[in-house]
Amino acid sequence: MTHARSAGPAVVLFDGVCTLCNGAVKFIIDHDPDAYFAFAPLQSETGAALLGPEQHELSSIVLLEDGQRFTRSTAALRVARRLRGVWPLYALILVPRPLRDHVYTWVAANRYRWFGTVDACRLPTPELKQRFLEVRARPSAP
Repeated sequence: MTHARSAGPAVVLFDGVCTLCNGAVKFIIDHDPDAYFAFAPLQSETGAALLGPEQHELSSIVLLEDGQRFTRSTAALRVARRLRGVWPLYALILVPRPLRDHVYTWVAANRYRWFGTVDACRLPTPELKQRFLEVRARPSAP
């Protein structure tokens, strides 16, 4: 696994055209005052490079942390445990992963219909630019 990180010890890879996913990134930034997480869209060149030949489908968040790759509910909960004010959500890790992932997959399968999409991956403000590993993304269709 490639570890080309420019900020923070952990990288969150997200669907850059998903409105829900972009909202989640904003939420993470707002609750991560120590800038622990860096970000890259799954559709970006950086996202592809970090995932390597095991490209992941766009229906899952991917967390690269401590040399490991986490997806779906486990990734989301590991992110939550680091965030100010929402870390108690990490207790949901006690729910069996197949059940957690089933709920995660259901939401992921419906996210474009429920929340919509954006035409391009988010472009960070100048203050947040260092938290994003790459702002250019490869085109993809939802």
